[in-house]
Amino acid sequence: MAREAIPTWFFVLVVARREDRFLLVHERKHGQRWYVPAGRVEPRETLADAALRETLEEAGVPIVLEGVLRVEHTPQLDGSARVRVVLLARPADATPPKSAPDEESLGAAWCSIAELDRLPLRGTEVKELLSAVAAGAPVMPMSMLVAEGTPYPQ
Repeated sequence: MAREAIPTWFFVLVVARREDRFLLVHERKHGQRWYVPAGRVEPRETLADAALRETLEEAGVPIVLEGVLRVEHTPQLDGSARVRVVLLARPADATPPKSAPDEESLGAAWCSIAELDRLPLRGTEVKELLSAVAAGAPVMPMSMLVAEGTPYPQ
């Protein structure tokens, strides 16, 4: 007997680091707080493509993905599930973060850990995540994220 599919939402969070500074986005939604670039993975979009797109849309900064910090799977009470993949990145070039508000965000900035206490953050997660990365949190290779059916390396 066939089972029903479990509705699952996929999200990416991007920790973009430039030396001792991290890229944060001043969100238009969620109480106009500061958060890492993040968003939902769209249909037919890979996790990596979503991370590149969300960071460029929200922060205006092109990035290079460097690794996977974490994969979170959270079953919901309604029978659905949420998957969040947290990726580490670096800026692709010297493009400054966007400063003009648009439909995606109010702007973005490179911030140090010390500066986080002066910003209205979207929860304690931001400081915990960035502090973990600054302290050397383990980073798995991007090769962990592959399409189903991709051959295993020999």
